[in-house]
Amino acid sequence: MSKRMGPRGEHLRRAVAQEAARIMAEHGIDDYGLAKRKAAERLGTTDIAVLPKNAEIEAALAEHHRLFDSGTHSSILSDLRRTALQAMRLLKKFEPRLVGPVLSGTASSHSEVNLHLFAESPESVTLHLMENSVPHHVAERRLRYEPDRLVPYPVIRFVAGNRPIDAVVFPLNGIRQSPSSPVDGKPMRRVDSDELETLIAEQHNEARLERMLNNLAR
Repeated sequence: MSKRMGPRGEHLRRAVAQEAARIMAEHGIDDYGLAKRKAAERLGTTDIAVLPKNAEIEAALAEHHRLFDSGTHSSILSDLRRTALQAMRLLKKFEPRLVGPVLSGTASSHSEVNLHLFAESPESVTLHLMENSVPHHVAERRLRYEPDRLVPYPVIRFVAGNRPIDAVVFPLNGIRQSPSSPVDGKPMRRVDSDELETLIAEQHNEARLERMLNNLAR
């Protein structure tokens, strides 16, 4: 489809992806569809054929962070990941997994930490938070597994450090199958606390190497 679009259509498609990425980064919007619609409206296009896929917007979002706020973004992402690790340690008994923008690296200062928990009941999670004097509230969210199958799950929201935590509670066997990613429709990537610690260490080493290279270039 993109080959039949022509150079003008391809250019407009990239422009919509870049504008959607800017909106997400600067305004704290994490809904790809909403950001896409706002970008298309801003650029004055109503042609569905030129609207980018969510994966294209995610790539543009990563590029936006590299071009416009690489230094601050690395610091923000590191803080979010360390906060996620703190929350996962608190919820260790529920086998927490990190998902979403904080894991993928596209999170911004507006982002929340997204976790998946696995428990016999959501009440066991809320009781654990109460025992640890953590204020929280419970909501519900529907997650997609196939194009025509949405499954409702309880969501527990609280704050760790100064960051909002959004934790979806799955049944114990929910660890076997991850819901579909809103980015590409594939099973959502999940990592446990050990994998997150490795990711944090890798990011720290990359940042240190970048600082060394910048100093040598001066």
